[in-house]
Amino acid sequence: MPTITTKDGAQIFYKDWGSGQPIVFSHGWPLTADDWDAQMMFFGARGYRVIAHDRRGHGRSSQTWDGNEMDTYADDLLALVTALDLKDAIHVGHSTGGGEVAHFLGRHGTSRAAKAVLIGAVPPVMVKKDSNPEGTPIEVFDGFRAAVLADRAQLYIDVPTGPFFGFNRPGAKVSEGLIRKWWLQGMMGSVKAHYDCIKAFSETDFTEDLKKIDVPVLLMHGDDDQIVPIHDAALKGIKLLQKGTLKVYPGLPHGMATTHAEIINADLLAFIEGRLEGAAEPKAALEPAE
Repeated sequence: MPTITTKDGAQIFYKDWGSGQPIVFSHGWPLTADDWDAQMMFFGARGYRVIAHDRRGHGRSSQTWDGNEMDTYADDLLALVTALDLKDAIHVGHSTGGGEVAHFLGRHGTSRAAKAVLIGAVPPVMVKKDSNPEGTPIEVFDGFRAAVLADRAQLYIDVPTGPFFGFNRPGAKVSEGLIRKWWLQGMMGSVKAHYDCIKAFSETDFTEDLKKIDVPVLLMHGDDDQIVPIHDAALKGIKLLQKGTLKVYPGLPHGMATTHAEIINADLLAFIEGRLEGAAEPKAALEPAE
């Protein structure tokens, strides 16, 4: 399996397919590069070089005790970009991966990046606190930590069966295969890394990262995202970006890049090619849905 070695000796697994302008995909918690199957196939077939890695502690990468936080995730992504000598890259991150992309660009700059896309992403910050009163209470994340320690195998059935793909909504077309794939990806990873990553995705404040990014950024978010509520994520993040575009998807869930890949892929391609409808419009000033 292809891997790169980070400065602390961790082995980071990655896929690197095709040729052309590189698109680098960063996955969500507690998944792997395999979560990007629909995007890797779509863009690889259209002449792009598609790259996706397993975050440390996830999938086929090293299960380190330390380093399961955003600074190291961003440094690992830099190690991958440097090792593959990627230039003019488009970085796409989903959920936790969106935080990873934002922190990578904020921490290491955009000299090798052309554009970025954050899908159902955690920035600016998820947890409720004095400076973020609309956030998700810390008790919710404490509950996830407790569930990871108590029976993560069951948790990794419950999350995709329920809110992740919106399968708990009336009339939803439930895919048992997607539920099993989600479970398998989760169980490939380290319980320690998954436990630590909850703090990383929920408590890291990406506000300053978003402000620093000077390349075009597309925020894609479903307004029925039950994992990362849009009112405390994309609707705030768009106000912090220098060159931001917001695309809201009515009724779509957190896992929309999988459940509605044909919609998301088409808009991703349009953004990459500079023809996304509304891309030149002023930043959207949307209010949370009642």
